[in-house]
Amino acid sequence: MGLQTLPGTTVETALTPGAADRLLTPMFLSGGLVLSQVAQLTGLEGYIIQNWIKRKFLAPPQHKRYTRRQLCRVLSINVLKDCFSLDHTAALLGYINGVLDDESDDLIDDSLLYAYFVDCLAALSDVGQTEPGRVTQAIDEVTAGFQSPNPIASRRLRLVLEIMLTAYESLQVKQRALALFAQMEAE
Repeated sequence: MGLQTLPGTTVETALTPGAADRLLTPMFLSGGLVLSQVAQLTGLEGYIIQNWIKRKFLAPPQHKRYTRRQLCRVLSINVLKDCFSLDHTAALLGYINGVLDDESDDLIDDSLLYAYFVDCLAALSDVGQTEPGRVTQAIDEVTAGFQSPNPIASRRLRLVLEIMLTAYESLQVKQRALALFAQMEAE
């Protein structure tokens, strides 16, 4: 399997199950990331991330350090920002995690949501998402061990993952179409 950019980051890696955890775990051994590190990892300007905090899309960093949860929220928003408006992205993430700048009402930790998303992409990489029922099957397989805090959490998690995967695939299709368009213009 070749290298590709881990969704929402500038990091190239083999997209395999556990890729998000393998990347993120060592980064947080020293207690968190500063804004410049988050910006470098995501390819975003620092002011964009600060704007997302002002708009209450994520909690502010504590002592100028971003937690793994906060980084994964930024990564999820970064993945979805080219597919949806920021308000739609906030509504999607709020559907599963309530008030976005308050982690106490979250149905699922953002780092687990992002890991599930990446693991679903890895599961779908060989067959693609267009095969009927394959997205649902991948979500079922990847989230099988999810400990649901209440009856609606699993249902919401599955729907949010399906939306994220569909949006990501639509972006990939758009990028392929633009590449073909550039090829056409070059002829």
